[in-house]
Amino acid sequence: MKNQSIKKNIDWSCVIIYALLVLMGWLNIYSSSLSSLDGTYEKQLIFIVLTIPLIFMILAIDGKFYEKYASIIFGVSLLTLAGLFLFGKTIAGQRCWYAIGSFTIQPSEFAKAATALALAKYLSDSQINLKEVSRQVQALAIVFLPVLLILPQPDPGSALIYSVFLIVLYREGLPSWYIWTGFIAIALFIFTLVLEPQYVILIALIVILLVHFKSRLADRNIVLSGILLVFISGFVLSVDYVFDNVFKQHHRDRFNILLGKTVDLKGIGYNTNQSEIAIGSGGWIGKGFLEGTQTKGGFVPEQHTDYIFTTVGEEWGFAGSIVVIGLFVTLFLRVIYLAERQKTKFSRVYGYCVAGILFTHFFVNIAMVIGIFPTIGVPLPFFSYGGSGLWGFTILLFIFLKMDANKVNEW
Repeated sequence: MKNQSIKKNIDWSCVIIYALLVLMGWLNIYSSSLSSLDGTYEKQLIFIVLTIPLIFMILAIDGKFYEKYASIIFGVSLLTLAGLFLFGKTIAGQRCWYAIGSFTIQPSEFAKAATALALAKYLSDSQINLKEVSRQVQALAIVFLPVLLILPQPDPGSALIYSVFLIVLYREGLPSWYIWTGFIAIALFIFTLVLEPQYVILIALIVILLVHFKSRLADRNIVLSGILLVFISGFVLSVDYVFDNVFKQHHRDRFNILLGKTVDLKGIGYNTNQSEIAIGSGGWIGKGFLEGTQTKGGFVPEQHTDYIFTTVGEEWGFAGSIVVIGLFVTLFLRVIYLAERQKTKFSRVYGYCVAGILFTHFFVNIAMVIGIFPTIGVPLPFFSYGGSGLWGFTILLFIFLKMDANKVNEW
């Protein structure tokens, strides 16, 4: 069994779905950029062709290499992120790229795979117990070190993706209160933007009292409930300051539009409005390939990148959109299934990270395009234009497929 080939052992279901998504993505990039005459679809085709030797290189490397050198890969990734502050190129107000002539590369797209490897390496240690506070701090440090380097670029979209690692940590034993704290903080933040702070604090007080009296038999301490209310009140009262002084103006505008506090269909809300029009006009079966009027007219800015799904909705309609969504969901479920059957904790944890990263990108991008999430620049995996994104997702997925193909040797 040790000599079985990669060709026989690799999960061809994932490979075929990957190839279909990349092909569909290129067809939509071709359609959305055909009228621009800037060679976007030709460049993406070059990126796609270059993924072929990249895949062969990943599969040629022994699967244990990724575990052995996970920490070094992670360290190099952090250095490339830090180097952007000195050597990075600023595009559209973001210092996220290294430029070599006309070629640019975005290290944050590769940092996700590096972080997944480092986290899997750390958790695979048999001595690690996430019930211990010190272990929790170390695991969270692995997750948030890249975030601290990505946020100031500023690139909140890429930083948001790292929140999925908390779900992976929870799966491996992280106390559930971390997850609940995160959800509650997000809910309090949004409610405070909609309501006056005093009303949010009053609602929090009522909820805490109900929980306290309902749980009296569990010996809940009124002092702890009071301390919790103080923390919640401080957080709520700080929301307006953070929103006004930490968030960029375009981030504030997008939140205000999403929450219905501002209507700006010709300004900051133009992209989302045009995206919704394009998707809605596709109907059940779409207008046909290269027949989308919104697409051909260039009404949706950045349609070949973050808003690529609008082309699917307009030209392929509801039926085509369901096919694309179905392929993505099938890929996520397949990766999770493969992760569950891994023989080592390292490859299992890494598989969960792969599924989580791909799903979060997919969910946030689709939600952003249909107007239920603010525009924050999260690409659709394998679909959106860009060499860094395509290669980053390819590396992320095929490292796991290599691990899965090697599991027959891990007895």
